[in-house]
Amino acid sequence: MTSQPTLKTAGSGHGEPGEPGGSASGPGEDGSGLQAGLKNRHLSMIAIGGVIGAGLFVGSSAGIATAGPGILLSYALVGTLVVLVMRMLGEMSAANPTSGSFSAHADRALGPWAGFTIGWLYWFFWVVVLAVEATAGAAILEGWMPAVPQWGWALIVMVVLTATNLVSVGSYGEFEFWFAGIKVVAIGAFIVIGGLAVFGVLPGVDSDRAGLANLTDHGGFLPHGAGAILTGILLVVFSFMGSEIATLAAGESEDPQRAVTKATNSIIWRIGVFYLGSIFVVVCLLPWDSESITEDGSYVAALDSLGIAHTGQIMNFIVLTSVLSCLNSGLYTASRMAFSLGRRGDAPKSFARTTRRGVPQTAIIASVVFGFVAVFFNYKFPDSVFLFLVNSSGAVALFVWLVICFSQLRMRKIIQAEAPEKLVVRMWLYPYLTWASAALIVFVLGYMLTDTEHDGRTTVLLSLLVAAIVLVVAVVRQRVAGRRDGADAGARDEARTG
Repeated sequence: MTSQPTLKTAGSGHGEPGEPGGSASGPGEDGSGLQAGLKNRHLSMIAIGGVIGAGLFVGSSAGIATAGPGILLSYALVGTLVVLVMRMLGEMSAANPTSGSFSAHADRALGPWAGFTIGWLYWFFWVVVLAVEATAGAAILEGWMPAVPQWGWALIVMVVLTATNLVSVGSYGEFEFWFAGIKVVAIGAFIVIGGLAVFGVLPGVDSDRAGLANLTDHGGFLPHGAGAILTGILLVVFSFMGSEIATLAAGESEDPQRAVTKATNSIIWRIGVFYLGSIFVVVCLLPWDSESITEDGSYVAALDSLGIAHTGQIMNFIVLTSVLSCLNSGLYTASRMAFSLGRRGDAPKSFARTTRRGVPQTAIIASVVFGFVAVFFNYKFPDSVFLFLVNSSGAVALFVWLVICFSQLRMRKIIQAEAPEKLVVRMWLYPYLTWASAALIVFVLGYMLTDTEHDGRTTVLLSLLVAAIVLVVAVVRQRVAGRRDGADAGARDEARTG
């Protein structure tokens, strides 16, 4: 069994938690490893903001156009799945908080091949996201200040957030606290104002089209039939990626177990309020088939319907904040996963080195360099190389959730056998809900293979191709390492007998 060192707080002598094979002090340049630099308020806002991605603001219009008001059921189904997966992850992470999160759990529960494969796929997903979000943010900034070209804004944004992450984990937490705070306040205000308009108690605004009747008056609640709910799931599932970040960040907090438990227990109301609540307001403020939803975006169209001035610029500011938040968290998440892979010997050892402030500098730089390369591809080869990168990482979220399911099935038995007192968070109706969640994920992946209209089939096939390549590398590495260990053991035996 591998060693499971505990987290180092500033000035203490413990290493980063849960990284198999690591020393107590960690392999940092000064022997520090990661440090507990995130405060409780940082973790709370990271947990809340993690489920509010830019995809909610810019991607919901396609789902509404496809499923009508029934998109609420799509969001509810995916939200339920995320709640269950986060409960499983919370069970494992509360027992063993670690920067590697589900990758480290998979390493122990399923084998090194699983931790290696899902860890690198997750890293790949986030470094591609860096390019997507940097380009989206640059487009907004160029619209405000066209004197700077779009590529220049992308470079500036990436450099600033890289510098922020390189300073300390506390600076990442502070930036994310304010970024996420703006998102939370904005969407909270939208729900309150829109809700008042829906029920006809908002004075001074033009809301004559708002009302609960919009849920059924334009072709019914499911205007395109029940099958549209499944198509809606394909369109909204990826906007939920990021809810697991809180379990990675908890490893650098002063009380990891408490942070994980709190984040896990609050996921239900976070998804219920921010996703279901806001989408409910949108489809009640406007008919689902309103052209403005697809032309202007669902949230901009909803605000426009209330006669609120400058709605486009207001939403651009909110989307930019979400983009910067996603970039900030993406760089943090990718670097911590690379750090964990380095600690377990699945990445270059330099990835596991930290500065005196507990920052995995090499892991951050390597992640952002790949992000810069992806940004270059986005501008130079948007319809070939970059499109391949986006599609080949698109199904990683579902792969991650599936691995979490299978890891939890095994880890529950391990925790019960070794340290049952650490089961402070328990998956409901284990193992039945775990198996049901895994079955639903497999069903969604299978249904995506039938989807040619929204590139679902291409996304799954390319993601499976990349996953297969990484898996082959993992298996070959494991076999080579096994032969090497066997040869070393044989040499030692021969030396003793000789």
